[in-house]
Amino acid sequence: MFVTHYYSLAMKYFYYMLPVMAGVAIAIQSGINSQLRMAIQHPLVAAFISFLSGTIALAIILAFARGEMPALNVYSTITWYKYAGGLLGVFVVFVTLFSVSQIGAANMFMLLIFGQLLTAMLMDHFGLLGLPVNAINARKLLGVLLLLGGAYLINKK
Repeated sequence: MFVTHYYSLAMKYFYYMLPVMAGVAIAIQSGINSQLRMAIQHPLVAAFISFLSGTIALAIILAFARGEMPALNVYSTITWYKYAGGLLGVFVVFVTLFSVSQIGAANMFMLLIFGQLLTAMLMDHFGLLGLPVNAINARKLLGVLLLLGGAYLINKK
């Protein structure tokens, strides 16, 4: 019981740290992609190389993954918009390639996070894309205003 409790607690913290680590990776990724764009002098080629290296990494991971792969006929039954995640990823990488060198990483990410938070709150509020409904309230709006205030302070010269 004692070990199970601490294992459960450790896993809980681990799941909270994963998004923090992903945030660190995204910040580093934007800097690397910006450097690649400057070296190549072509944002589309830089974005392509970024996605190609990610695709190769995923192919290697998939080659060693356990479990059965979905049958090919499953893919034709999936609603079209469920394939749009990669397209949105292309948009995000392309936008960061352009903006990070112009407005800086902190400014770009503060605005990016604001857009993410606003969209996530609306998705939760209306239960979009199968998410459980979680209504917007005054506390959440205050959090968004504080984030905007932080963005202002970070951008202020």
